[in-house]
Amino acid sequence: MCATCGCSAQDGNNSVTIRLVKPGLQHFQNLKPVQNEDHLHADEHPHKHPDHTNQHQHNEGNKKISLEIDVLAQNKLAAVRNRGFFEGRNMKVINLVSSPGSGKTTLLEKTLVQWKPGVPVYVIEGDQQTDNDARRIAKTGVKVVQINTGTGCHLDAPMISNALHELNPEFGSVLFIENVGNLVCPAMFDLGEQARVVIMSVTEGEDKPLKYPHMFHSSDICLINKTDLLPYVDFDMDKAISYVYRVSHVQDCLPVSATKNTGLENWYRWLSNLLAQNSSQVTAKVQAL
Repeated sequence: MCATCGCSAQDGNNSVTIRLVKPGLQHFQNLKPVQNEDHLHADEHPHKHPDHTNQHQHNEGNKKISLEIDVLAQNKLAAVRNRGFFEGRNMKVINLVSSPGSGKTTLLEKTLVQWKPGVPVYVIEGDQQTDNDARRIAKTGVKVVQINTGTGCHLDAPMISNALHELNPEFGSVLFIENVGNLVCPAMFDLGEQARVVIMSVTEGEDKPLKYPHMFHSSDICLINKTDLLPYVDFDMDKAISYVYRVSHVQDCLPVSATKNTGLENWYRWLSNLLAQNSSQVTAKVQAL
């Protein structure tokens, strides 16, 4: 949880700035400060502030619990506002989550090119640094904004709100949010999305759902990617699928290969079914999570 790892710590005046990046541009828009012990000043040299652990050791447990509650409460409020924005524009919003290297950017690229929803599509990319993924997505012709989280290990609802001001999505459009590669913290943070898609790959091992159950439990569908590598890795597909269903309530678990276009028709069918749902159905499902 972020109250422990420190990516959302709010103690003192030290901060790392979250940046909103347009693909291909060198200048960054500062969004908001995120507190952390290690940070960069204008001269870009990292340093630490003095350790105050001993001074506050007797209150350490209470402070961590209070911070966690405060962070999640503020995010939940922002997520409600985002959801209202999406409903007001009749948008469908899909949050893509996974560990790093699962192939979700490749999957998203293929989706943007091959899936034809008949409505405008937008993308928000989340990474700690670089606009590499946003550049890849921009080549598909889809409007995209990259969020760099600095030391942060997840996107949160206020970041999405800031990115929406830049995107200004059209009425009735679809928004894909590619979250920071991490199977822990993104599970805690509602972004206002209507569907969460967790992606794992055969190179990660079939026990990922057992190791990170909250992420799988909070998702609506699971994609098992890189099936073209099954002959070369030790991966039991039947076990993986059974583990997904054991820890979650996902609607389906779909084996796919984004590079070889295998199984993607089932993914596109799921997306089209989501698009056909009215906003009240989707909102009721999300609020029940």
